[in-house]
Amino acid sequence: MENTLSYAQQQDANDELSSFRSMFYMPEVNGKPAIYFTGNSLGLQPKTAEKFLKQELEDWKKFGVEGHFEARRPWYDYHEFFSEHLAYITGAKPSEVVAMGSLTANLHSIMVSFYRPTATRNVILCEKKAFPSDTYALQAQAKLHGLDPKEVIVEMEPKPGSELITEDAIIEKIYELGDSLAMVMIGGVNYYSGQVFDMAAITDASHKVGANCGFDLAHGIGNIELKLHEWQVDFAAWCTYKYLNSGPGSVGGLFVHENHHKKKLPILAGWWGHNKEERFLMEPEFKPMQSAEAWQMSNAPVFNMAIHLASLEIFKEATMEKLWAKSRPLTDYLEFIIEDVAKETGAELEIITPKEHHRRGCQLSVVAHGYGRTLFDQISSEGVIADWREPNVIRMAPVPLYNSFEDVYRFGEILKKALK
Repeated sequence: MENTLSYAQQQDANDELSSFRSMFYMPEVNGKPAIYFTGNSLGLQPKTAEKFLKQELEDWKKFGVEGHFEARRPWYDYHEFFSEHLAYITGAKPSEVVAMGSLTANLHSIMVSFYRPTATRNVILCEKKAFPSDTYALQAQAKLHGLDPKEVIVEMEPKPGSELITEDAIIEKIYELGDSLAMVMIGGVNYYSGQVFDMAAITDASHKVGANCGFDLAHGIGNIELKLHEWQVDFAAWCTYKYLNSGPGSVGGLFVHENHHKKKLPILAGWWGHNKEERFLMEPEFKPMQSAEAWQMSNAPVFNMAIHLASLEIFKEATMEKLWAKSRPLTDYLEFIIEDVAKETGAELEIITPKEHHRRGCQLSVVAHGYGRTLFDQISSEGVIADWREPNVIRMAPVPLYNSFEDVYRFGEILKKALK
């Protein structure tokens, strides 16, 4: 790799996904297109989003309530338009996924079914420094069962001097907790460090001691390769406004492995999870659908789901295989540029994200020792839209759908200027 404009432009010329950049609106800073490295927080707007949303507004205008059945994409079945897309992206069966709710609400809903503590098996294993919403949700679930979170929640934390939690340590802890472990719930990708966890190994160990295992995939879906069905993951939930580019606060989604579809699990029941064939009989007894759709409570929020659908159509066209194939060298190039600039300037820039491809997606988390927030503010003023996380981490994600190698090179020039 070379820290030169010509090298970056040559990589872009060879990139078969380069045309997808033009499918998104790029924000501007100081009248110029930004270097947008924060798709791990909020993805860019697809240019087709307006068209998809406008169609639903037009059908509402034209049909009123009859749009549930007469719209070009009937609203009654709207969530079904996502099944194939989401199954492909998550490595699941269509019956195992559903677009619904929002991330934390979905986690609460699904944990009602999968966190079922007893007097002797009641421990929750999670990661320390998970996204705060996950921590709050786990604490609330413990309290709902009359348990003290301090007694039943066990947090895995990195060893001193490291920002990473090893899979060996997690699996060792699972076996140590043994019969007391009720549920493992971890972020598939840690939001702070960008570390990808070995979900297959964690799930396998959890099942061997009799515990359920699930993942928050907010930073995983649309970013890393997922094989939720093959890995035998019990449940997962995600948002869609990060790598899936579906707009702020857009609809979330969840996964429930087919192993659980016919079990009589406790469910926070709602009309939309009722047997579709009998839904309009308005019977008093809840009869859950034999799929992940059983966890639905309410009908589809069509307007924000329209934007989600617009984005997923782009993923279908790009293919996850090609996105992963671009993501790795693009992220490698960002790593190379950061290290090259550090060497040239003498700055101490520490990338805390793992180097191995299977342990990271496209996010790099960087500690600029001795600079902190000042450096972040400097590069922001020069057109870099990245993400600051307390106490001292700058998170950057070169998203393969719309970021380029030239973006990375130009970021390096801005970083070099700020450090000097």
